[in-house]
Amino acid sequence: MQLAINIDHIATLRNARGGTFPDPVEAARICELAGAIGIVCHLREDRRHIRDLDVARLRESLTSKLDLEMAATDEIVGIALRTKPDLVTLVPERRQELTTEGGLDVVAQQSRLADVVRRFRDAGIAVSLFVDPVRDQIRAAHEIGSHMVELHTGEYADAPTPDERRRQFDRIRESAAFGKSLGLGVNAGHGLNYENVTPVARLADIDEMSIGYAVIVRALFVGLEQAVREMKTLIGGR
Repeated sequence: MQLAINIDHIATLRNARGGTFPDPVEAARICELAGAIGIVCHLREDRRHIRDLDVARLRESLTSKLDLEMAATDEIVGIALRTKPDLVTLVPERRQELTTEGGLDVVAQQSRLADVVRRFRDAGIAVSLFVDPVRDQIRAAHEIGSHMVELHTGEYADAPTPDERRRQFDRIRESAAFGKSLGLGVNAGHGLNYENVTPVARLADIDEMSIGYAVIVRALFVGLEQAVREMKTLIGGR
């Protein structure tokens, strides 16, 4: 199992004071040294945390993979095509949300998303779609040419009872197997932390975990490098 670290909330801290510290690029360097296989950042339309310059600097400095999370808007697609991250992960986006609330409705947006996926494929950029663990959404992602899917694990992470958590875990397990059966890469993320990540990480059909907030919070107590190493240990990271 591989681990990618989302550094959005390093930028959130920086922006709270309006300065240049803490630097997301320096945080990314520490994550790489601790063994992260890639760095994830979300360039939102409102630029609430990661900014355009952050993306450009990350592209220049990373030695690992850059995964740019983004809405499929004309402006952000244009930025991604110019920046050329290793991977773009298309996600839904609402201005009012605190964080991404669910997966893309690929079925309802198939025509629009197919065009965006084609543009990235033509540019040699790998594409992932952030989807709920639902067969129809995974099938639609495959049909429009996505290289992989990232399964939304939020409902699993937020499950109010053990029975509901088991039900949500089964959805993730079955969806990961289905994605693999179609030839897709399968990643997972959202809401995963040091207490709930291990069962998901043990699923053989999931290739990579994308984790941010929990690691950044843990870093407040033990430091960023140690927080990443602890998460890698929990997921059996390679």
